[in-house]
Amino acid sequence: MKRLMIPTFLSIAFVLATAFTTNIDSKGIEIGDTAPMTDYKMTDVHGVEHTLASLADKNGLLVIFSCNTCPFVVGREGKSEGWEGRYNEVHKMVSSMNIGSVLVNSNEAKRDKDDSMEAMLLQVKEKQYTMPYVVDKNHQLADAFGARTTPHVYLFDKNMTLVYVGAIDDNVDSAKEVTERYLHNAVKALVAGKPIAVNSTKPIGCSIKRVGA
Repeated sequence: MKRLMIPTFLSIAFVLATAFTTNIDSKGIEIGDTAPMTDYKMTDVHGVEHTLASLADKNGLLVIFSCNTCPFVVGREGKSEGWEGRYNEVHKMVSSMNIGSVLVNSNEAKRDKDDSMEAMLLQVKEKQYTMPYVVDKNHQLADAFGARTTPHVYLFDKNMTLVYVGAIDDNVDSAKEVTERYLHNAVKALVAGKPIAVNSTKPIGCSIKRVGA
């Protein structure tokens, strides 16, 4: 399995302050594993219930663990775009290739604050998300996946087998300066029935805010 380090152009102090740390077990799903909890019900910001099984399309499913405040998601004015601004482009791309998608908020420790359902709805309205944005109560799905960061990307094929995990691309600061489009390349290879050259990259982001972590 190939693993690449993703360069980031944020300051060292910023990275040290916000990069992921977690107390969860290192166990989680790996390339070749089948998605767990495919019938687990999660409610989106409009009150609609979804499961991974219901969200999957004929060529697979993309799951992105996200949140409302992490600078790696929402950016820092004048310093970094964050990855959030690429979500709709990603959704358009995977949808065109018959792959379902969902944004999952597992930040249970901030559920009564910045990651409440009300705050999530405001985020959807402000950023015009086109993917469903759902609550993962008590970070059950994140724990089953072994998800660590926001964002953390998981791509599954039509059999719900994990084929790519990691980051969207190699530049959180600027979409124009991306040199490696990891997720895009993985999706293209998947749909073409070809091996995914880089199927695992290091997730870069803030830690998922687990209760008791």
